[in-house]
Amino acid sequence: MTTTASTRSDHGYGRTLTQKGALVFGVVFLIVGIAGFIPGLTMDMGSMMAAGNDSEAQLLGLFQVSVLHNIVHLLFGIVGLIAARSFGFSRQYLLVGGIIYAVLFIYGLFTAGMSSAANFVPLNSADNVLHLILAVAMILLGIVLPRAGARTAR
Repeated sequence: MTTTASTRSDHGYGRTLTQKGALVFGVVFLIVGIAGFIPGLTMDMGSMMAAGNDSEAQLLGLFQVSVLHNIVHLLFGIVGLIAARSFGFSRQYLLVGGIIYAVLFIYGLFTAGMSSAANFVPLNSADNVLHLILAVAMILLGIVLPRAGARTAR
């Protein structure tokens, strides 16, 4: 009888709750990264810059984006899909990803809306709120899902 999710055979998509969590985040980040390049979903596409606060493009008319910002979302998505193949990597993805988004939230508190080289991502207030939500959600899921999976494995 196993008592932890990580002792089960955990290779392949969706075998554990943690892997499902990483898969969902990976897919969402891929969709967001792609959407950031689609006119209509992203307003003011003509003003999109490679990086920096000068990019006035806004995903859904709300979240300030740049080429770099969209590429980061795409990379986060790809890593999430890869991570979803194993329990350990999925848990790491959720925890480390959550920490990265917490750092981005703190960074955004100081740089959002600034016209300086420090705001290279770029970030606005809506991005900051979203980054805080992502940080909390990913960290909580990285902690809770492995425990919930261990209970269901018993």
